[in-house]
Amino acid sequence: MLAIEPAATASPSPFTAASDDATSLLLQVLDIYATRDVLQTLTDAGGLDWSVSRLNRIRQEKSRVPALSSREVSSLQALLPSRPLHYDTPEFQFIDLFAGIGGIRRGFEKIGGQCVFTSEWNKEAVRTYKANHYSDPAQHQFNSDIRLVTQPAGLTDEQAIYQHIDQTIPDHQVLLAGFPCQPFSLAGVSKKNALGRAHGFECEAQGTLFFDVARILAAKKPPFFVLENVKNLKSHDQGRTFAIIMATLDELGYDVADAADSGAPDAKIVDARHFLPQHRERIVLVGIRRDSGLSDGFSLRSLAQFYPPQVPSLQSLLETAPEEKYILSPTLWQYLYQYAKKHKAKGNGFGFGLNDPHNPNVCVRTLSARYYKDGSEILIDRGWDHAQGEVDFQLASNMARRPRRLTPRECARLMGFEAPGESHFRIPVSDTQAYKQFGNSVVVPVFAAVAQLLLPLIQQHQHRNT
Repeated sequence: MLAIEPAATASPSPFTAASDDATSLLLQVLDIYATRDVLQTLTDAGGLDWSVSRLNRIRQEKSRVPALSSREVSSLQALLPSRPLHYDTPEFQFIDLFAGIGGIRRGFEKIGGQCVFTSEWNKEAVRTYKANHYSDPAQHQFNSDIRLVTQPAGLTDEQAIYQHIDQTIPDHQVLLAGFPCQPFSLAGVSKKNALGRAHGFECEAQGTLFFDVARILAAKKPPFFVLENVKNLKSHDQGRTFAIIMATLDELGYDVADAADSGAPDAKIVDARHFLPQHRERIVLVGIRRDSGLSDGFSLRSLAQFYPPQVPSLQSLLETAPEEKYILSPTLWQYLYQYAKKHKAKGNGFGFGLNDPHNPNVCVRTLSARYYKDGSEILIDRGWDHAQGEVDFQLASNMARRPRRLTPRECARLMGFEAPGESHFRIPVSDTQAYKQFGNSVVVPVFAAVAQLLLPLIQQHQHRNT
């Protein structure tokens, strides 16, 4: 899967065994891909002296990198993201917090932004992120746990902490964050108030990951932010969580788009079905600093202008010849079928989601991080006879046409990481990890539209400050 077509000619390699460039290139690739995949790539490029044990020794820095041929260099470089054309002359800078595999980043990079700081703690997600997003160590920092920045060991004074954040995180104009949703605790509020805390959120939001976002906003004061979360954030903890978030953002000097909108439906809740055939509602909070004077009239209702003329069909996202391993086993299919049948008899809505790919109007359920378990929320119909199934589930023809899961490649397309028919998004992890990553991600075109909507304001701000 990772084999890359080598260069047409094999000119002498510019690298030597002692070359820092050769060592850096190979270690960078080994940091992302499984050793056996790297071995296959090098072997396909004509390398005859490679082995898993040798690559592992290089990975562990127990062995030096040998001379690399130009074909080997080209094949390794093809496994890494290329440098964006605008990288050295960006429109603006942004940071990517709780980045996952970079779904929000892609939209803001597309409009000319340069990512200067990324934070993501999941090592498997980081592998996928690095495989698909260019990172120049001289212009981009990678952080694993944002709390190492926002809650530095040994510092307790708030002003010292803010100074540390300001010095650690590069200046930026847009903060992006798909932060996890957690309950807030008011423990110790009165004591902290008595100590004269600089910000109310230091009391109410502490212990949550939103608290870390708030501290960065307080320290860096970027003119714009985009926060993403599940729709249920609004009702979480009986609405108290969302109320604290909104009060905090207001306290920090930001106007949040459509915050006072009492209309229905809520413009902050965006459904991906307007862009791709997946019902996936997420809350999108776009903040603009009040003192910028740019927030008047900005509304997420204007996202409709960026809806595609026609939503791609489910069929267009599917691979032409998926591997048989994605077909449900007879045991799993029987379990899901009987489970759904039992709950249907009770009047419940529990059950699998069987989707006919030939229906041009089909819209699948939300892809979740648990998809790897049984794939039940999105199953692809392979010709199941629904009427006959009620009569004889074990009918040979029905069992032969058992539905299948989406492949990881199809999940990438369903989430908008690549267009129908494309296969350029690199998936360096196992299927299980890939399903988790796509299920936890955002639908890329949604945030590409948010970026497009925000771009004129970013440009106005940049023009004023240049």
